[in-house]
Amino acid sequence: MSQMTPPETSPSLKHRWHLASEGWRDQLSGLDALPQLTILGLLTGILAGIVIVIFRLLVETPLSIGLPGHSENFEGLSSTWHFWLPFLGATAFGLVLQMVDKKHYTASVGHVIDRIHNHQARLPLGNFINQLFGGAWCLVTGQSVGREGPAVHLGAGSGSLLGQWLNLPNNSLRSLVGCGVAAAIAACFNTPLAGVIFAMEVVVMEYSITGFIPVILAAVAGTIINQLVFGFSTVFHPPQVALKSLFELPFMALAGFIVAAFAALFIRLQEASCRLSIGRSIALRFAIAGLIAGCASIFAPQIMGVGYDTIDSALAGNMGLWLLLGILAAKLLVTGVSLGVGMPGGVIGPLLFMGACVGGAVGIIAQMIMPDSASAIGFYVLLGMGAMMGAVLNAPLAAMMAILELTYNPNVIFPSMLVVVVACLTTRWAFKCEGLYQTLLAVHGKKSSLTAHEQLLSSTGARSLVDRKIKICSAQTTALQARELLAVHPHWIVLLEQKLLLHPTDLANYLSDNAAPADTLLDLLAIPARRLNMIELEDHTNLYQALINMNNAQVDAAFIKSSQSSGLGVITRESINNFYKL
Repeated sequence: MSQMTPPETSPSLKHRWHLASEGWRDQLSGLDALPQLTILGLLTGILAGIVIVIFRLLVETPLSIGLPGHSENFEGLSSTWHFWLPFLGATAFGLVLQMVDKKHYTASVGHVIDRIHNHQARLPLGNFINQLFGGAWCLVTGQSVGREGPAVHLGAGSGSLLGQWLNLPNNSLRSLVGCGVAAAIAACFNTPLAGVIFAMEVVVMEYSITGFIPVILAAVAGTIINQLVFGFSTVFHPPQVALKSLFELPFMALAGFIVAAFAALFIRLQEASCRLSIGRSIALRFAIAGLIAGCASIFAPQIMGVGYDTIDSALAGNMGLWLLLGILAAKLLVTGVSLGVGMPGGVIGPLLFMGACVGGAVGIIAQMIMPDSASAIGFYVLLGMGAMMGAVLNAPLAAMMAILELTYNPNVIFPSMLVVVVACLTTRWAFKCEGLYQTLLAVHGKKSSLTAHEQLLSSTGARSLVDRKIKICSAQTTALQARELLAVHPHWIVLLEQKLLLHPTDLANYLSDNAAPADTLLDLLAIPARRLNMIELEDHTNLYQALINMNNAQVDAAFIKSSQSSGLGVITRESINNFYKL
């Protein structure tokens, strides 16, 4: 009896998987991929939340062991440590980075915005690793930086790297980066709504239903993971204070002007540091920043690390006027220089710190001028925190939402709106300062935002407009082969080797006018016809990048290659223009 061979199922399963994955990518390349993006947003939120937990543990575990009392008590160290810890930490890190490829230096929120607007949201793994360990090292060694910037980069990187691993279209990567940012902010501050607003207002800079829902779900996932590990407590512990009198509002508006002055000074200082550091050794830059940080920390150790314990003291009204002004000046100088030279730290925490100092100083002055009618000092501290964050980042809504969620105090909304708006307008119009990230990207000659039509094209994958009814043909073919090719009514004939598109109508007209025998050899490059020069692009390209590449190559079409097969089809400049007009 002959042995029967079992039926071979692998090819059919592989084929079905190929069709399913191609269909999934086609759906994600369109504007209405909400169900698919929602699932991916949830996965990104979970992944980003886990990464942020790892990052926080990398920071808090050694600090809990090495610092007396609690993980933020750098003040409890001796003055010798106040100098040597940040100086040696920055110098050692600079020497390590000196041995790394320069392309992996950039990190934090500015890097994320750059990659979204100039690199189709494709974040490199090398910069991600630098941010994870470099950001943790900076915080452990007492550098005057925050942890939220590294968290944003790590969250964004989690979404982008997940999308790249799944070989998703670039327009989907934008959404996943936004999801990662929201999850990261939510996991850092335990503020899911502020995470959503920050992601949409500061990073992605786009508001749409398709964009919001996955980002919201990712923020929820990030918050849950944070609470499972670190509990339900908030970052700060503000007193439940309220506006005491409407007559304080003019004084609070004045506080907005004062905050704007310090916000503009900080932006200009970081801009100048960034300009001076271009082309200089990263080891030298970090050593100088560490030296400045060490010297300042001898006199103001409160500036070391994230400084949340100092913010809590300011909220409680336990700090004097001159102490607040002193540590404000030190924090502004050290953080501006440290971040300006490229340390992989965050700016949000330092902004809240500086805003708390400004607000606390204004609150003390208010108590002196209006002892019976002025609100609590802690109330002014909250207003200063929101105003400084909003003015420097040019993100008023994200700032107000962060303060609301951090305090769970609705009384802060109304006066906060006034102070934040005054601070933002004054920073922008009186001091001529754009947002910090836009300013720093401009220093490097990089684009920091997209116009309305560029956002639309960036949010749509090239796969969604691909004309798949094509025939790939050799430039030398017979009349019989040409007639067989035309029998299937293709929209375009692709001459792949010559990178040309030929309109089939012109070939049909030529054959009709010239009754050539079946075996006649035709040269499709010689017959009279309309031809479009084309380039080859990967199938993950979005429409904006496709148009940019066409412009750079001075062609009017692109052949879209698939990673799973030889080719998907073609898109033309005309089809992209018609899509936008619709």
